[in-house]
Amino acid sequence: MQIIDQKVQITTVSSHIVIQPVTTKAQLKAFVELAYRLNADDPHWVPPLKSETYALLSPKKNPFFEHATVQLYLAERDGEAVGRISAHIDHLALEQPVEQGLGPGTGNWGLLEADSEATASSLIDAAEKWLKSKDIDRVIAPMSLSVWDEPGLLTFGYDHSPTVMMGHHNAAYQGWIEGEGYKSVKELITYDLPITDGFPPLIDRIIKSGERNSKLKLRKVEKAHFDRDAKIIMNILNDAWSDNWGFVPLTDHEIDHVGVKLKPIVYEDLIMIAEYDGKPVAFLMTLPDLNDRTKDMNGSLLPFNWAKLLWWLKFPKSPTMRVPLMGVVKELQNSRAASQMAFMMIEYIRREAVSKYGATRGELGWVLDDNQGMVAIANAIESKVNRIYTLYEKTI
Repeated sequence: MQIIDQKVQITTVSSHIVIQPVTTKAQLKAFVELAYRLNADDPHWVPPLKSETYALLSPKKNPFFEHATVQLYLAERDGEAVGRISAHIDHLALEQPVEQGLGPGTGNWGLLEADSEATASSLIDAAEKWLKSKDIDRVIAPMSLSVWDEPGLLTFGYDHSPTVMMGHHNAAYQGWIEGEGYKSVKELITYDLPITDGFPPLIDRIIKSGERNSKLKLRKVEKAHFDRDAKIIMNILNDAWSDNWGFVPLTDHEIDHVGVKLKPIVYEDLIMIAEYDGKPVAFLMTLPDLNDRTKDMNGSLLPFNWAKLLWWLKFPKSPTMRVPLMGVVKELQNSRAASQMAFMMIEYIRREAVSKYGATRGELGWVLDDNQGMVAIANAIESKVNRIYTLYEKTI
């Protein structure tokens, strides 16, 4: 698949703004660097490591491109970059059932950054025209790039920084996007909870009942065999989430890629796999908040940030833990064992996070607003909504 489309012509939107496809290394650099300039004054924006952003946009390094067509656009005014957007089609998403949110005729745009509403409007128009030229008639956005990356636009929770692998956006973008005719189609929720004092008595009783269940066995992942355990986790995930809105299966290459990407921030006592009758059926993944360490690095590991990061990775201390992924195979999702496994994993990891890593709070999510099981878990452990990301749709 390709990241550029040589057939797309430069589009002059006005006498001041020019939208053009990214086709050169210089344009790609401008595309990446723009986010750091436009968000420099936002105290809650966490600059991503530039190496990670370049890898995300590289067909050689990101297996998403094996099943997607991607076009990047750059907006310029008087020769200066003032906006950017990606337009893309995930061909695996086209194969999904329409009732699950994606399906035939659905494309996406994402990675939006703009200095003004006029710039944003011009960029969205260019993305829509490109998608329409590819026989797309419906847009779900923003999606940056995959549903497994950073989907949705932040629409609640601007007053604090995001945790690792979560986005943060200019509050003005919501009005600009909705002004282009986009309507909310799904909300992705994150939950905040204090973790130093444990959970309510009801949860303790469920955990104790699980500990008496001889069919249940919980184990930590083994970093020495993380490739094996990553495949187990992602296979459970593909099954557990397969009926969810917006689901797109991870390919074998993507599973391997996720394993490699996550391994540096994987700690054995923060990720658990649950077995039922000797078969892996559930998992819970927790990550120390890397953003807390990288926020002041401005996206660069030079000259000495690499040493600081390596030291932190070796001896991580983090007040915040994020639970990005959790799943139980469909066969057991409505069973008593599912509740037992979920709360046992949450509690066991909570103890480790507090005692070994100095954690005082956790963040759960994102969670689909209609995922009744996960919303019930979040409510049961008395967590509170702290961020909402909105996905929009529009017929073009």
